[in-house]
Amino acid sequence: MTSVVPSPTPAVADELSEHVREALDSAIADLVTGALTWTHLTLDQRARLLERLHATVSAHAEEWADTAALSKGLEPGHPLRGEEWLSGPYAALVALDAYRDSLRALACGISPLDGVRTDAAPGGRLRAHTFPLHAMDGLLLSGYTGEVWFEPGVTVHEARRTAGLAQLEPTEPGGVGLVLGAGNVTSIPVLDVLYELLAHNRVVILKVNPTQDSLVAVYERALAPLIEPGFLRIVQGGGEAGGYLTAHPDIAHVHITGAAPTFDAIVWGPSTGPQAEATARRKREHHPHLTKPITAELGGVSPIIVVPGTWTEADLRYHAEHVVTMRLQNSGHNCIAGQVVILGSDWPQRAAFLAALDAAYDAAPARPVWYPRSAQKLDAAASSYPSASRHGDGSRLLVEIDTGQDATDLETTEYFAPVLGVVSLPGNGQEFLDAAVRHANEKLTGTLGANVLIDPETQTALGDRFEDAIAALRYGDIAVNSWTAFAFLTPTLTWGGFPGGTLDDVESGIGVVHNALLLDRVERSVTRGPFRPFPRSAGALGRRGRFSVLPKPPWFVSSRTGATVSEGFTRYRMDGNLARLAGTLVQAYRA
Repeated sequence: MTSVVPSPTPAVADELSEHVREALDSAIADLVTGALTWTHLTLDQRARLLERLHATVSAHAEEWADTAALSKGLEPGHPLRGEEWLSGPYAALVALDAYRDSLRALACGISPLDGVRTDAAPGGRLRAHTFPLHAMDGLLLSGYTGEVWFEPGVTVHEARRTAGLAQLEPTEPGGVGLVLGAGNVTSIPVLDVLYELLAHNRVVILKVNPTQDSLVAVYERALAPLIEPGFLRIVQGGGEAGGYLTAHPDIAHVHITGAAPTFDAIVWGPSTGPQAEATARRKREHHPHLTKPITAELGGVSPIIVVPGTWTEADLRYHAEHVVTMRLQNSGHNCIAGQVVILGSDWPQRAAFLAALDAAYDAAPARPVWYPRSAQKLDAAASSYPSASRHGDGSRLLVEIDTGQDATDLETTEYFAPVLGVVSLPGNGQEFLDAAVRHANEKLTGTLGANVLIDPETQTALGDRFEDAIAALRYGDIAVNSWTAFAFLTPTLTWGGFPGGTLDDVESGIGVVHNALLLDRVERSVTRGPFRPFPRSAGALGRRGRFSVLPKPPWFVSSRTGATVSEGFTRYRMDGNLARLAGTLVQAYRA
């Protein structure tokens, strides 16, 4: 059903020049025509279109990564430039491959879920083991696995029958969708465009965030196979352009990646200024300003639950670097950056872990804190917690909450900056884990991602109760001895907040994205990684734990060869050159 939406308000329209309004209207008109063309493409033609996109993205991958790195102040030779290869063209390429495979299966009358192992998860849930699905994935990311958990009650038959979403009825038009792109990670707008097209049959107008204006020309070249037939238009502008587009009568749906306050402003109106009173009235009366459907992927305060166990010195150092990576990757400007470490106050190794964390936080390579208003966020955290310690060049804040100290600001403010906090809870084993899960669910804002670090001996001792604790975490993506960013980068997993977000209380969003198997009624995705990297993972052979041939992962901020390996992994996804990949793997062992 098509919603009746208001015309742009005079205030918004007046702030845009006639030329800009005409350009936006023209872009939408092109897409209205393109939507008709899209519905006439067969599944096989859509799969071939994705192959063309793979070629054009590959052709511009180096330019994409370089432009993104420079926009964030990472000059040539900087050890963290590999982040922009992995979170940019790499993420787009693996998604294109996964969507293509799903389309090919559907074109042959096969469910994308056929051949994927399924079993039972706690609480009457079905679980599909969706990573790795190919041998090379298992080699490059050795020891890492991923699962999609469906809502309670979904059967194997239903999951397989409904896999495909809008591609089960490819001739059914979805209209024109608006994607309001994220400003922090360069693959997000591209992945959101693909999901609109393939999960919903919606052609897309993408308004990039102003922080990514330098990428627009790259996007236009890389995504030319979508732009030429009228399936995609890319536009620029600030909040005024976004407001005009969300209210446009030919926009059928809005998707945003961003923050909850931005979502609320779109749905209800400004919370400050002359329109604040009208906004408050609309909320009271439940009459949203936006009267068309909206989905969203929003951030939150992500926990890192460290389950007490008996760790070696190497374990303490490795996972301290793991935690620091969760906070400092992209300078902390990530919606799933780990922000609150939950430690056991009774853990005998608590002080040793904190010492390792302190050292790793200092030692991570220096880089700009580049996202707008980050300095204010850091100042706010320092004001709330005067005892916090400065690390690195002074732009990293470590907040250890003492007994009796108020942790509210730390646990409810998504700082989106290099602010890492530590809170402590009593207990060991299951008692601690259950308390930590309750604390994360009840005290921390958001439901997007949660991380759990646990040694294999402790996990084995907990048995099925550990899986029950994972089921109790109300998060859309959960990482066990991994980082939730792994779920973000894995297209056969889903990405989004835990189900239950509403217009009134959006939490970490509504709906999911990525999801290249096009699965319906998904509740969460769970990733699992090796507690110990190679060669220490060899101890898992024939015993407890996960074996991995992967040494320090290239996404660790402490990896000495992370930039080289990340670029090499991306180039392999571009052309499948095994000889060059061998050299990349040699570099991986020098991390």
